[in-house]
Parts: sequence; structure tokens; C-alpha cells
Amino acid sequence: MISTVNTVLLRIAFISLLALSSGVRALANIPVEYKASVTAQASSASLSPYMLGSWNEGRYAEGNGIWQEASALKRLDKTRRWSWSAGIGYMAGIGSETDYDRWDDVTKTWGVSGTRRNAFRITQLFGELKYRQAFLTIGMKNTTSGIVDGRLSSGDLTRSNNASPIPGIAVGFLDFQDIPFTNGWVQIDGELMYGKMMDSKFKEREFNCFSGLEALDILYNYKRCYFRTNPQKNFYVTIGMQAAAFFGGRAYEYKKGAVVAFDDRGFHVKDLLQAFFPREGGEAYYEGSHLGSWDMKVVYRFKDGSKMNAYFEWPWEDGSGIGRMNGWDGLWGVQYNFAREGIVSKVVMEYLDFTNQGGPIHYAPADHPSSSMTGHASGSDDYYNNGFYGAYTNYGMSIGSPFLIAPLYNRDGMLSYLHNRARGFHIALEGQPFERMGYQVKVGYEVAGGSGWFPSYRKYRSTSALVELRMAPNRKIPGLDLCVKVAFDKGALRGDNFGAQLQISYRGDFCFK
Repeated sequence: MISTVNTVLLRIAFISLLALSSGVRALANIPVEYKASVTAQASSASLSPYMLGSWNEGRYAEGNGIWQEASALKRLDKTRRWSWSAGIGYMAGIGSETDYDRWDDVTKTWGVSGTRRNAFRITQLFGELKYRQAFLTIGMKNTTSGIVDGRLSSGDLTRSNNASPIPGIAVGFLDFQDIPFTNGWVQIDGELMYGKMMDSKFKEREFNCFSGLEALDILYNYKRCYFRTNPQKNFYVTIGMQAAAFFGGRAYEYKKGAVVAFDDRGFHVKDLLQAFFPREGGEAYYEGSHLGSWDMKVVYRFKDGSKMNAYFEWPWEDGSGIGRMNGWDGLWGVQYNFAREGIVSKVVMEYLDFTNQGGPIHYAPADHPSSSMTGHASGSDDYYNNGFYGAYTNYGMSIGSPFLIAPLYNRDGMLSYLHNRARGFHIALEGQPFERMGYQVKVGYEVAGGSGWFPSYRKYRSTSALVELRMAPNRKIPGLDLCVKVAFDKGALRGDNFGAQLQISYRGDFCFK
């Protein structure tokens, strides 16, 4: 019954989207894939454990709830010179309310503010046009990393599958393209995206209005450029950089319940160029909030068909990070894919380190021409935090790696990463021991000690784990899936949390004729 209702609703919504995307005359013989599901989740806290709430585009961060979801997708036809794609998805249901500390400046007292995600929200909505191997996308579309495995990794450091997609316009290559005159030995891939953050109302409900920064109506820019050697060889390498930026918007700085600074940068057309080519300006060293990572992946394909990946992502937020002056900071990983599905099909092991950030002291002689001090002190690092644009999040969830605790989990209402001086490891494996049954296991350990600006007086530790079991219970209904997840956190860093999730889903397809 749920599948039938969703199919009808998605047909109606999808026809409207297709009409906007391609014109009514093109609506003949269009294959569409769809998925409908019901998900129930329960946790010991109002927010879900780390590994239950991560890597799902921000959909299940609430600790308790029940949701009905559906999505429909028309894929690109990569065999044609011109092709188009479109997708739509929604989520309806109710999740638990989370209380955040809030200061009342009228009564001069502390209270709590209850925050709950909307009962209905669009999870994906986009139209896409392809010409040869170039694409143009408009709307909200889920993305994948070119370096790490989105299902098994701890997450891409610059743009992961952890937070809700950001609506915007993107152009780039569909895949790696041969560079002329290299005879196929060197390929290039790239993307440029501009978007608009839509989480201002959520920030206003979560913020404590006492201390810290509240940045609203922000614009977003993402770009990447990767080079890859010939992937037809048994050994090949991918290397390049990702970069992201917040710009525009307005920010309020609070101290002891009062606004002590306000800056409204608004939007100007030149900001689009400045986000792409950062330049010095004003009190900020560079206009906007810029961060990213140096990325590299080495792949070796064995004769039996198995494959070994070794990769790293080195984070940067300033010149010292770009120049690799932050020691071993970054994500270091190895992934082994077995040649066939079996008891173990894939294994991932990662080490993460963010402890080599400079402290709050930063002194550059060029910034003080009248001073007799000629020494240079490079510091003021604060991963995923920025003095004007705040935390690198969307609806409180990290746009980058969820390994660092995002502001959504700060029950004191601080809109920043409080423990970004952290290190630890992440291990994951998955397999399919039976024809219609698969599993996944993830384990992580983290030690953190505040931030570079506000170090904690002691170290906090946390161990997290997740077990997922996925099965197709009925051979006669090939699209029906049942998924059970159990996860927990243990330790002072994330608290002692336990959660479980049950999802029943159905995949199918239909065709407009």
C-alpha cells in the first residue's frame, strides 16, 4: 500500500519537475527509478549516537522518531551527446525535540529552547543537463567523494555525505577526462558550485544568545580539481585539491548576553569572483571563510580482481595548512576490496589527526609595519571554525568529516566546534555472507582536548560503534529490503548513548509513456 501511494505521488511530482526540466514534449518513454521507505528510530538521548546520525545527508540526527520517505530519479544517459536528469525526494514524520540552553536578556536568566526539525522537508530536488562530458546542475543534489568510500569511511574532510545538500548551481565534468596530448596517461576532473545556506532559522533556534557567533544568510562556494593517471593500468594515482568557502551574509558577536559586534556583508556580484579567487581585504586576512584539503589516492589492482586503495586528505584553512606546516594533521586511510562478495567484501582502516593546529597567538610582521618586532608566530588555527562565518555546518551537521563533534550536539547552544583538537582511528568492514543478506560494522575511537583557542584542561575520550544488517526477506519481491542498525557511544567526549533503527524500503521503476 505504501509503495502504491508513493508511486502515484511521485509520478505527479516528477511530471511537474520533468516539465520544468525538459519541456512537455520530451515526456515520452522516460525510465524513472524510485524508492519508498518507512524508518523508525529510538535512542537513549534526544540526539542519535554518532554513527547512527552520520553519513545520511542529515536525515536521522534526531534520537527518536518515525519517518516516511520517497524519492524518484531519472538518470543521465551517458551514451548520448545531450542528456538530462532530474530527481526529487521528500521526508515526512516526526522526530524528538532537542533542548538547548538559552539566555534571556530581559530576565537575565538561563532557560532552554526546544528545537525540532520540520515535519516535512525536501531532501533532494534537482535538474541536470549534460553535453558530452560536461554537466550543469540546478537544485539540491546528494554528492559523493572522489577519494573516500562514502559508506565505509569516516568521511571526506571538505564535502562529505553527512549534512543535507546545499541548494545551488554547479558545473563540471561528469568523470575524469583525458587531457589532450597526454595519450590517455593524464586525466582531469573538476567541479565549481555556488549555493545558498538555508539554515538561518535553525541557527536562531539553536544559539544560546549569550556568547559566541551567530552567522546568518550565508552563501557557499565549492570547487575541486583532480588529476589522475591512466586507470586502465593496475597502478594509478589521483591527486588534487578541494576548496570551500562561506561568503556574504551577516554576523552577530555576543558577549555576556549582549551584541558587541555586527557585520553585514550582504551580497555583491564581485563576491562570486572573490570566493573563487580569494584576496586580502579588510580586517579578515582573506575575504570569506576558506578551507579545503590536499587529496591523494593510490590504487593497485591485483591479478585476481581485488583492489587496494591508500589515500590521505590534508586539511587547510590558511597558508600554513596549504604549505603543510601542520604536521601529520589529516585523514590517512587504507581500503581493501576483495575480488568477490563474501563473508568480508571490503575493509577500511583510517587514522585521523587534528592536533597540530597552532594556538591562538598569530603575529605577522607585515601586519604591523611600525613595530620593531621582526619575528613571525604562525597560529590561530581553528579547524571548521571561522571568526565571521562560524562553523562549517549545514543545519548543525558537519559539511566535512563527522569525526569532529558538530555544533548540533552542543547542548549549551554554542554554534562552533568545541573539540576540534582531536585524534583517533576508524575501522569499517562489510560483507555478504548469504545471497540475500549483508552486513556492515564500524568502530571508532577519539581523544579530544578542546580547540586551539579554548583548550580543555583534560582529555576526553569516546568509543563509538555501529552494526548494520540488511536483508531481502522475500525472494518474490526483489525490491523489498529490511535494514536494522544498532549503534552506541561510550565515554566522556560524546556521552554514553545507545540507539537502534529499523527501516523497511522498496525500490522499483516505472516509465512515462
